[in-house]
Amino acid sequence: MKISPARTAAYDILSQIERGTAHSSALLPQFESKLEPQDRGLCHELVLGVLRNQILLDRQIDALTGGRKIDVEIRRILRLALYQLSSLDRVPSHAAVNEAVNMVLRAKKTSARGFVNAVLRKFQKSPPEIGFHDEADRLAVSTSHPRWLVDRWIRVFGEHAATELLEFDNRTPDSEFRWTLRTTDSVRKSVERPDAPNRAEYLRELAANGKIYFQDRGSQMVAGAVQLRVGESFLDVCAAPGGKATLVALDSAAGRNLLVAGDVNQRRIKTLAENCRNQGADAVRIVQFDAAGPLPFADGSFDVVLVDAPCSGTGTIRRNPEIRHHLAESDFESFAGKQLEILTNASKLIKQGGRVIYSTCSLEREENEDVCEGFLRGDDSFRLVAAPVPSEFLTPEGYARTFPPRDKMDGFFVAVLEKK
Repeated sequence: MKISPARTAAYDILSQIERGTAHSSALLPQFESKLEPQDRGLCHELVLGVLRNQILLDRQIDALTGGRKIDVEIRRILRLALYQLSSLDRVPSHAAVNEAVNMVLRAKKTSARGFVNAVLRKFQKSPPEIGFHDEADRLAVSTSHPRWLVDRWIRVFGEHAATELLEFDNRTPDSEFRWTLRTTDSVRKSVERPDAPNRAEYLRELAANGKIYFQDRGSQMVAGAVQLRVGESFLDVCAAPGGKATLVALDSAAGRNLLVAGDVNQRRIKTLAENCRNQGADAVRIVQFDAAGPLPFADGSFDVVLVDAPCSGTGTIRRNPEIRHHLAESDFESFAGKQLEILTNASKLIKQGGRVIYSTCSLEREENEDVCEGFLRGDDSFRLVAAPVPSEFLTPEGYARTFPPRDKMDGFFVAVLEKK
């Protein structure tokens, strides 16, 4: 039973994602670090390709099998194989089919070997015609977003902008990165060479050694909105994995600021601590706490608090394509309740004249403007001030927003709330 390490890793990653234990952005580096270079690319392509096309692949599977009920393991194997047969020209068809059949044995579903082989041979002979109920159904299937989300975005953003967003979610994002406290002049010069050989591998090596940090421009903009003044104290209350806290440390006034970052559990604290250590951000003090409850600091302890709140993540679907498959529309209100709770707790720590930076990577108003407006209605000691970001990202209400297809970055929301 021969199965390539790339396909085995892809299957195991998709299995964990379906169980909801982790995001692809966390699992891919973990698994790929154990693969040979020639297997990393295929594993990466298989995982993200299946996730970005999952609804279409399922519609094809249902058409090929007459809607037959299929075990989750077999459906996962069929998704992987159909994606290779339909989208990866460089993968020989016989390899995709044979390894799918062998994967059935690995999944301990021996009786399904003939079934999987027959389905894939049928697809090779004649890919099924997929019918659509209406235009929104065509959009939902062709871009593999749930129908409720397609309908919602058409209602909120309009059909043209929603279509652009849905299509943008399935494009491969650029590997954007920034400098760290460990970046040297020689690293800057070497990275800026456009003809650098094996650039992708070189950048991964630099990131592993803390010399650069991969971070979307939208996320960098959030951290940039903190803008600490000399002597100001800072707290990041939902800090893991640490990209924003370490960027604040990089930008802080020559290290003359108190910098504190925390998160809710040991796993997230470990990730945060590793990121700070790897980037040389030793000035960041790390504390474990649950920001949804009372925080372990006296009222008025900090000049600036960043609340990068847990959210639906709909602005980052192109980087975490599985988000679309795990969300329900009711989740937005659930997130909003927790976000308001965290924002309220954090606001108690602000000195007079200080500010809370509230942000999410959600595109949904319930998690953004509605949370801030609810907070301001309940506490008139704060006021909304314009976020220090480029003017094109400011909304008429005074918030900051990025829109992925327009701005070619992840979707972020930023609000600056100043204590009077």
